[in-house]
Amino acid sequence: MIEKKIQTLLSSQKNLLAFSAGGDSTALLFELLKNNIPFDIAIVDYNQREQSKDEINYAKELAKKYNFNCFIHSAKTINKNFEASAREIRYDFFEHIIKLHNYDNLLTAHHLGDRFEWMLMQFCKGAGCVELSGMQMISYTDNYTIIRPFLEFDKSELLDYLHKNNIKYFEDESNLDENIKRNSFRHRYSKPLLEKYLDGIKKSFKYIDEDKKSLIKDIEIKKGLDFAYFKTSKDSRTDIFYIDKYLKTQGYMLSAKEREQLKKFSYLNVGRRFEIITNHNYIFITLVQPNIKMAKDFKERCRKAKINPKLRAFLYKNQEIFTKILD
Repeated sequence: MIEKKIQTLLSSQKNLLAFSAGGDSTALLFELLKNNIPFDIAIVDYNQREQSKDEINYAKELAKKYNFNCFIHSAKTINKNFEASAREIRYDFFEHIIKLHNYDNLLTAHHLGDRFEWMLMQFCKGAGCVELSGMQMISYTDNYTIIRPFLEFDKSELLDYLHKNNIKYFEDESNLDENIKRNSFRHRYSKPLLEKYLDGIKKSFKYIDEDKKSLIKDIEIKKGLDFAYFKTSKDSRTDIFYIDKYLKTQGYMLSAKEREQLKKFSYLNVGRRFEIITNHNYIFITLVQPNIKMAKDFKERCRKAKINPKLRAFLYKNQEIFTKILD
């Protein structure tokens, strides 16, 4: 089930599997074992369900039986916005383990159904081809690579694999709760469509991915401790794609309104955390800068170089970048 090129990549690197004991991640775990791919697992107990203790015990049993490490995090009670909070908790945990033990890759068991649900949700909110393409099989963060080996397989194919091989897994009852938006889309729309049009949907995503490659130009983003900048492509779709990509690595997702504003303005404050500033042929993404007293000669040089006033406090703190801009 895992593509040869992905097998080759994973076989020579250090991998951490995001495990839940559900059907998807259990299928991926046994596929990794089958292909002799080295890995360890990380699992989060949200302390919301009685069954979660059994899932943790199953993870421990598998680790002992197949000789890999099992990292466990017991989360504090989540009182509101469970889906978003749980995602933040688990990815913070995964990133902590990755940094602590120097893993190259985070493996997740996202499948075609997950991708299709996301596409339908984005389509109903308002989105273009780039947003509709959604998650990719391989995506990069600053510190590790996220790999989704099952992205081209439907959930039904993963369950067939588990049943055929008599592999134990758990069903999370919360996945049946249609008060959760993603579950509602899954049960009402994506699952029935996948059951009826699976081959066509698979082909459509291949076409969308090809279109995305032709639409989005390659751009090198230069990054510092709390900033990034890149040369504008002169195409707003491409520029916004890379702005959004960087902000996601900082834990922020642009809204549809902010995307529209970026097409019109050379300066935008987003989330009261980041400033996005266009200056000549460059786009800068910085943390919101405090008011600071700048030297008179520096302000005069900025004026002569026609540097956006919103950018000057950042450049005053980063003189090396200021020199590059003047050059």
